Amino acid sequence: MTRRELFLCFFVMGLVAFGGVLPWARRALVEQRRWLSAEEFAEALSLGQVLPGPNVVNLAVMVGARFHGALGAMLAFTGLMLAPLAIILLLAVLYGHYGQLGVVQHAIRGTAAAAAGLVVAMGYNMVRRQAQKQAHAWRKSGVTAAAFAGSGLLALPLLWVLAVLAPVSMLLAWRGHK
Repeated sequence: MTRRELFLCFFVMGLVAFGGVLPWARRALVEQRRWLSAEEFAEALSLGQVLPGPNVVNLAVMVGARFHGALGAMLAFTGLMLAPLAIILLLAVLYGHYGQLGVVQHAIRGTAAAAAGLVVAMGYNMVRRQAQKQAHAWRKSGVTAAAFAGSGLLALPLLWVLAVLAPVSMLLAWRGHK
């Protein structure tokens, strides 16, 4: 892959997937361009979730750095952020003038619902594919469900949930490799 291809991939991603980039990122990086395997994408996304900052930005920086070093990280980041920055500035101006209209409020709610649906679909596809490939996927699903229940449903601090589930996850992974 060239630096130009890297920049354009993330530029298009940022342009077409405004607000719901992760499903598009997976499709572009794993299925279309095959720059990452499904496992590499899942690992990079997992690391991106632990690091500070937006997950997809962390993912872009990691992918760019992997293939073209620091310049690649900057190109992927810039490509990803350039179009949304321009769009959000334009939308801010338009919202300032027309934000009070009911049709604008409905459009915003619909867009948020669509973005949430894309993220849920991507998560489902990732879990389904992992379950098909691994005999011990039920263990991972249990840890995932516990993390969702702890942080999502019970609203426990993420640090507490990670402190409890990280050792459990490592133990299950260790036992699965025996």
